[in-house]
Amino acid sequence: QVQLVESGGGLVHPGGSLRLSCAASGIIFSLNTMAWYRQAPGKSREFVAFINIASSTTYADSVKGRFTISRDNAKNTVYLQMNSLKPEDTAVYYCNKFYNPAGWGKGTLVTVSS
Repeated sequence: QVQLVESGGGLVHPGGSLRLSCAASGIIFSLNTMAWYRQAPGKSREFVAFINIASSTTYADSVKGRFTISRDNAKNTVYLQMNSLKPEDTAVYYCNKFYNPAGWGKGTLVTVSS
């Protein structure tokens, strides 16, 4: 059974930084392209970034240049380093397999506010 556990969210001022983590189990992590998504209040879930098995990355235009996705296959963990945070980045952040997504975890809430 696939389990995805996101952590690292919190309250941060505009311009601040956070690092999110997602620990995955029940999959062969190193053979999966992993992605981050987010869902802002009242909006549908949207793609943020993915990292493939060769560690090549792709970002949504809204976060390009500010967010960095990375992975540690030894720890079955994918990270999202978020810098220069804006109020519009406020959302619950989720990770999942990019291809054939599994069930969603609980996510981690990021609130950007002064």
